[in-house]
Amino acid sequence: MARPNFKYEKRQKELAKQKKAEEKRLRKLEKRGDATDETSTEETSEESSAEQVVEGSPESTITDTTSE
Repeated sequence: MARPNFKYEKRQKELAKQKKAEEKRLRKLEKRGDATDETSTEETSEESSAEQVVEGSPESTITDTTSE
C-alpha cells in the first residue's frame, strides 16, 4: 500500500495559502483605489516571499551591537 507524501501535501497547502493571501492583498489594493502596475505587484510578491524565508533564518535574529 502506498504511503501518503506529507511534504508534498504540506507544500501544496502552503502554496494555496500564499495564493489566497496574495489575492486578498490585491483586492484590498483595488478597494483603496491604488493605481499600480501588474509588474510592480508581481515583483513585490516575489520579494515578500523571499523575505519570509529570511525572517525564519537564524541570521535575522542577530542584532548589530557595533553601531552603539
